[in-house]
Amino acid sequence: MVNDAVNNTVPVMEAANRADLPVIACVIAFESSADAPHWKVGPVLDLIAGTEACELDPRISAAKPDVVLSKTAPSLFFGTPAGAILTRNRVDTVIVSGCITSGCIRASVIDAFSLGFRVLVARDCVGDHDEVAHEQNLADVSRRYCDVIDAETAIAGIETWRKRNDRA
Repeated sequence: MVNDAVNNTVPVMEAANRADLPVIACVIAFESSADAPHWKVGPVLDLIAGTEACELDPRISAAKPDVVLSKTAPSLFFGTPAGAILTRNRVDTVIVSGCITSGCIRASVIDAFSLGFRVLVARDCVGDHDEVAHEQNLADVSRRYCDVIDAETAIAGIETWRKRNDRA
């Protein structure tokens, strides 16, 4: 699921780039184990800044995000300038993609919603290690905080926005 999510995210990023919309990517990285919160998931504690494990996936990097943020918590918005960057760019709607649906995606959706953004989650652009947790979390966030769409719908929406706003 995670590999498919990354592959499906790239065309959405490319559509956003064509529309001159801001694209934010992120990695999770800690300066040391002392910098890491008390995660219950052990492998997360191995994500030390500067190591290969904290590099942006090459497929995402090749799609040329405008900004790559480093975070230390599940949400893209917690402790990062993501919200300010989007607000400065007059963004009112975000399309969330990435991994892990039951952790980082869920946290980012809730924070984006709490910051006042309209939130869309591209179902085929998010993944999890556990399919049951993936489906349960998509169902729950869609009841409360976001609309769940697919990559094709996201791209079509971006293209419609681009044409309406004369973005070549």
